Amino acid sequence: MIEVRNVTKTFGPTVALNDVSFSLRQGEILGFLGPNGAGKSTAMKIITTFLAADSGSVRVDGIDVMADPLKVRSLIGYLPENNPLYVDMLVSEYLKFVGQARGLSGNQLKQRTEWVIESCGIKSVLHKSINELSKGYKQRTGLAQALIHDPEILILDEPTSGLDPLQIIGIRELIHSLAKKKTIIFSTHILQEVAPVTDRVVIINNGNIIADGMIDDLQKQAMETNRLFVTINSPDAGNGLSDLEGVESVIELGNNRFEVRAPFDLDLRNDIVALSHQNSWQLLEIQEALFSLEDTFIALNQNSGGKVVDYV
Repeated sequence: MIEVRNVTKTFGPTVALNDVSFSLRQGEILGFLGPNGAGKSTAMKIITTFLAADSGSVRVDGIDVMADPLKVRSLIGYLPENNPLYVDMLVSEYLKFVGQARGLSGNQLKQRTEWVIESCGIKSVLHKSINELSKGYKQRTGLAQALIHDPEILILDEPTSGLDPLQIIGIRELIHSLAKKKTIIFSTHILQEVAPVTDRVVIINNGNIIADGMIDDLQKQAMETNRLFVTINSPDAGNGLSDLEGVESVIELGNNRFEVRAPFDLDLRNDIVALSHQNSWQLLEIQEALFSLEDTFIALNQNSGGKVVDYV
């Protein structure tokens, strides 16, 4: 559905995107992760035809974005980082204007306007000037304009910015429901917002793709080994755990708690239970450890050295 191939974009001496490649299938949600200034917004502007790449190519539904930008725009609903709002308009006026600009009229315009009002939760502010809205309601109005023409593809740049926790949950649920029939790129620099929305992420930093894959796979790659937290009420447990076949290391954490490392294809839990039973040890805990998204991002960024790491 979306194919980005070897795209490079510079602004003077600054390399915003460096030979960037990734793709999305129809109906897929992609979490596009990276710190502020990583290149996320530049990539999205190129996909949506607002910027031209210096080199490389982008195809949307098989259409080259440079060859037929108007057709590409008709397929995409875009919520940029800086909301494209006419602040002197009422919310109702703005939605009508955007719908008509997208070619909607009559009953179709009425139905789509009613749908985005309900889905984005903006009924209470319809007759307010956009300039009077809180940041959260401005964000929801921006999302409504991206959805009003029922596009096949959604490009959402920081869509939960400025929303309160309940509003964020509502937007997540909306994105999930839309994914049943739409292709979505969801950009954020807040890593903990990604997991509830999608399983697959592309991580970008300093204009380079440093990882592309499923969150679970990326976490395992970042950790490099399987890690178990084990608490056994015995002073001899550390030596016993070290002697188990396949154990790479045992780190004592204090209070009879240990971190046991082994290859990912080796599940030691049954062996640890059997060892405890054999030695009459009181086994209090076996817990599999996984990196947080933040830990994963840091580790992959350090390990990649700026090179692409593909974990699909």
